[in-house]
Amino acid sequence: MAKIQPLEDRVVVQVLDAETKTAGGIILPDSAQEKPQRGKVTSVGSGRLTGSGDRSKMTVKKGDTIIFGKYAGTDVEVAGSEFKILKETEILARIES
Repeated sequence: MAKIQPLEDRVVVQVLDAETKTAGGIILPDSAQEKPQRGKVTSVGSGRLTGSGDRSKMTVKKGDTIIFGKYAGTDVEVAGSEFKILKETEILARIES
């Protein structure tokens, strides 16, 4: 499996599947499913370079489950797997379990 190493303040995310069933148990057809907005972080960059020359600390780490905007990031396919590359500022929240 190929490894993607993001640069600066970017994050590589493996997108989690969209919900196929409603809370009430109704199964949604493909055409009614929303675009996935959750994913698992697979790797993070070294952080944004500040004006003083220091690196800012990333707020997410490998293994975190996150929520991102519906149209955020860039979709890429590597070795048959689909990933999304996001800037850290495009991440809306981290899901804590």
